[in-house]
Amino acid sequence: MAKAKFDRTKPHVNIGTIGHVDHGKT
Repeated sequence: MAKAKFDRTKPHVNIGTIGHVDHGKT
């Protein structure tokens, strides 16, 4: 759930996190 945490902290960082988390999640 780190994605949600980063999204709340920095929306622009979420873009980079989504790519990283997406690979781990998927």
